[in-house]
Amino acid sequence: MRKYLSCFFGLLFCFGNAVAKDYRAVLVADIDSGHVLYQESANDLNYPASLTKIMTLYLTFDALEHKRLQLDDYLIVSQSAANAQPVKLGLSAGSKIKVEDAIKAVAVHSANDVARVLAENLQGGKEGNFASLMTRVANEIGLQQTNFENSSGLPNDDHLSTARDIALLSMAVYKHFPQYWKYFGIKSWTYNGKTYTNGNRLLGFYPGCDGMKTGFTNKSKYSLVATAKRNGRHLIAVVLGAENKDVRANIATKMLNLGFSKVDIGSNDYNYQDNTHVVAANQNNPVAKYAQDAPKYNPTQKTTQNTVKYSGGKAGVQFGAFSSYESANNQIKRVKNATGLNANIEQNDSGLYRVRVNGLSDNEAQRVKNIASSNGIDCYVFH
Repeated sequence: MRKYLSCFFGLLFCFGNAVAKDYRAVLVADIDSGHVLYQESANDLNYPASLTKIMTLYLTFDALEHKRLQLDDYLIVSQSAANAQPVKLGLSAGSKIKVEDAIKAVAVHSANDVARVLAENLQGGKEGNFASLMTRVANEIGLQQTNFENSSGLPNDDHLSTARDIALLSMAVYKHFPQYWKYFGIKSWTYNGKTYTNGNRLLGFYPGCDGMKTGFTNKSKYSLVATAKRNGRHLIAVVLGAENKDVRANIATKMLNLGFSKVDIGSNDYNYQDNTHVVAANQNNPVAKYAQDAPKYNPTQKTTQNTVKYSGGKAGVQFGAFSSYESANNQIKRVKNATGLNANIEQNDSGLYRVRVNGLSDNEAQRVKNIASSNGIDCYVFH
């Protein structure tokens, strides 16, 4: 055991000195348990760039599962989508693309025009509406510091996430929609006679690599989520803000190697950096032990109506339903800043924490909804 530990700490020492200045944040974790094996600056805010598309695909997979889409359906390309900036397929306005091709275009080529096609077709023709849905669902599945402003990750100062949140989102895709995980492992894809190669260099080179997604903008620099299976273990590495593509791939490789070295020591006993999870399981956050315990977003879910009555009126506004009390409390702060109102947290029968303002007149409720919506808070009026 002493020999194993000395080898491990030697690896960790070399790792830290070799790449410490080449990235902004890193995390490696066990996908099945959610245990963090190593992390640096994992809760620091960063620009996620095209890692955003993991959420765009999460909602696409959700639409497939709930039969709102079929893989062989065709999606119409709007002028707005056609105008999206590179990287893109170059689809023309008025043309169509099959849903399965759209998924491959986003997963393999990271096409911004196709990400916008999916967003507009899934949420009322407006990418802004889809971005609000993305943020709401992110909160519901346990992401704590993520805000989406578009479907692709194109530059926006308010479009932010963390390595920890990106890891959790990636785990949620794997756990909630395993039948679609294969799309993140496609090495190349041919469409209209042109072949596109996946930017994840670990695919086909790193033993057991089965996904997942790359990202880049000038502000975000180079980012990568990489997953791999080995000896019955399935690990995920998140690298944010690497200096270039080579560094991004090298750091992800080092992170996965480090992770596997930790889970392999002692065979059945994990050698954790600490006793943390991607989402901590504690009394303040009882349902978010890990993505497997987070509820899937269900647009048809019914919630019970007013449980708190005030004298002002019979209408109210709901500002979302969240899987953790902490996420609901963060939404209360957003509502307060936007509207000046103090919202309440109500837990429904399925265990979700709803953020609501009750006791409003119809006119007041509509006014509150308009103010909140104009500030990017997705909400609705109920009676």
